[in-house]
Amino acid sequence: MMKWATRIVAGLGLLALAACSDFSFGPDISTRTVGGLDGQLPTAAGETLGTGPVRVALILPLTGDVAPVGTSMANGAKLAMDFISSRPDLGDNITLVVKDSGGNATTAAQKASEAVTEGAKLILGPLKAESVTSAGAIAHSAGIPLIGFSNNSGAASAGVYLLNVLPDTEVRRSLAYAKSQGRRSFAAIVPTTDFGQIQEGAFRQAVSDLGLTARALYTFSNETEARQAIEQALPLLQSGTIDALFLPDRATAPSFGVLLESAGLQKSSLTIVGSADWDGDATITQTPFLAGAVYPAVDPAGYAALKPQYQARFGSAPHPFATIAYTAVLLANSSTLSQANPPYDRGQLTRSSGFNGRDGLFRFLPDGRSEYALVMKQVVIGGAQQVDGPKLP
Repeated sequence: MMKWATRIVAGLGLLALAACSDFSFGPDISTRTVGGLDGQLPTAAGETLGTGPVRVALILPLTGDVAPVGTSMANGAKLAMDFISSRPDLGDNITLVVKDSGGNATTAAQKASEAVTEGAKLILGPLKAESVTSAGAIAHSAGIPLIGFSNNSGAASAGVYLLNVLPDTEVRRSLAYAKSQGRRSFAAIVPTTDFGQIQEGAFRQAVSDLGLTARALYTFSNETEARQAIEQALPLLQSGTIDALFLPDRATAPSFGVLLESAGLQKSSLTIVGSADWDGDATITQTPFLAGAVYPAVDPAGYAALKPQYQARFGSAPHPFATIAYTAVLLANSSTLSQANPPYDRGQLTRSSGFNGRDGLFRFLPDGRSEYALVMKQVVIGGAQQVDGPKLP
């Protein structure tokens, strides 16, 4: 029996983030040391890090169901503040106040309101999509930007930015790569879950944008429907009418591999395309029929660079999202952003050249979504290898 898992996107888990061994904003970002706080700000509730003149709130789930993720991200933020204090050329431009959302949207909104009252000029976080939406509404009303960490594009809006790899970015990157390999006729098999619906929408958009042909799109909610999808797709796959098959769901991709192999399908003229959620999955890399499949991922160099520092300080390996928090803090500390009038000007935040952080090159779009430069990996038995370097979609 195959195991079919339901995945719900709530700002968690589409991928492991990593990359870039250092952080740079490019030559157009000035660096200067700024003195102490201008005026007397209200006392802030939460752990306070740094002594810079601009107050920034970091809202994360330090308690609740995803507390280990939130705690690891907070630790990543602390390492970023350590890095800032060790580099006089960067300037100590911010004071960071860490607040606990409890993994709850209502509490996240309360903490955002608290941050506004305390004089924060920027809010980083929260993590889950519903919390980003609730806190973002508070920030928007106060006229300050929020950079959330959800990977659900629906949480983005003008002034509410998402610092994470979004489904539309990863799907466009992977389909563009398949197109560069000569693939033109695509099909997708997606689960009837929130995750599947988001991936389906991203697939449709990417096919349209890239001038590809979508021959079929199948959905499933159980094993019977999954088998039916394979039965319907098989003639198109065998005839070569479909030369690329999109299987984004990590939990069920190995089962589809078994079904396709059992059907006797020859994959020499077929490219299987996975999602960034595939990265690091041991079952996928042990499924023979999925060998050769490709999927997008963040360049692992940044995570590899951060990991030993994190382990030395905190005694364990960081969650992959720790690199996002690290990047967010360095972004907030940029003098061009933090010392602008007003701070964190929308034009600077959404500049087309973007920024270069622990997870590589990224940029914010005016509608709040982000784009990351992703690598492409190919499944080999027991692991994966990079087959194309980082590129923006």
